[in-house]
Amino acid sequence: MAHQLSKEMVALLATLDKPRTPTRFAFGDEAIGRVYSGSVICDWSPSWACPKKNWPLPLRKRPLPSPATMSRRLRSPSVIAWLDALQRRVTAPQASGRFWRIDGKPSPIGGCSKDRQAGYGRAAGKAKGDQLHTVSGSAGAWAGWRVAPRNKEERVLAERLLQAAPPEVVGYGIADSNQDSNALPQICDDRENVPLVTPRRYGPGKGTGHRKQTAGRRRWIALTENPFPAFAEQLLGDRAEIERQFGNLVNWGGGLKGRPAWGRTHRRVRRWVQAKLVLAKLKGEVGLRTCAA
Repeated sequence: MAHQLSKEMVALLATLDKPRTPTRFAFGDEAIGRVYSGSVICDWSPSWACPKKNWPLPLRKRPLPSPATMSRRLRSPSVIAWLDALQRRVTAPQASGRFWRIDGKPSPIGGCSKDRQAGYGRAAGKAKGDQLHTVSGSAGAWAGWRVAPRNKEERVLAERLLQAAPPEVVGYGIADSNQDSNALPQICDDRENVPLVTPRRYGPGKGTGHRKQTAGRRRWIALTENPFPAFAEQLLGDRAEIERQFGNLVNWGGGLKGRPAWGRTHRRVRRWVQAKLVLAKLKGEVGLRTCAA
């Protein structure tokens, strides 16, 4: 499977516009991205992927950078921009959808970890780690995603994702009760064609208090709590698709499982998650079948 994904990745890299790398570098941005992608497929650290002896025989022909070169170049703006372009090419939505799911997936780490950028937060329980916040469409398209410590407010991250979402995000925004707020419906109204649908945090039939309610929040309360809520219930039922998308990210050997020991600090975690999103989408497009990890 790793060899097949590597072949698909190399074929995809050949279709991208190659960035202009300064001549003082022995390895171009594409070469650095290729080695890093290969390491993520096999869940290696970038330094483990540098010696040729750790690669399969068919992949030992190309020269490989040193661990110091990999570490330095992966932090360079040109490589970061190139990896971002690769991820958008693979996972960005190609067309507008009827609805978009807003949700997050926690990634806990050990409580004794010295990762200074991880935080404590609640999901199924309280633990230390990060959380992947997403706006997703159908067929594994990710209109927006961010990685943040678990103590960051989920509604704030959803607001930022919707503000930066591409024009293809048109239709209903579906979320769980964690996204119940006044600010998020207002942002959806500002986009004009993204009405938000979410159950209220404290259940139906409750008052709205003394604060001024945005038009978007009043609208989805009326949609979900009217005498004939079948349409809203159908939309909220379709939100369960995000759980299957998250499942497809993790239930294979090279998936987005628990963070590796070398994946600490936000910079490394974001880059690792980004590569996993690309690989999961490529795996689905190629139709590879693998055993669960």
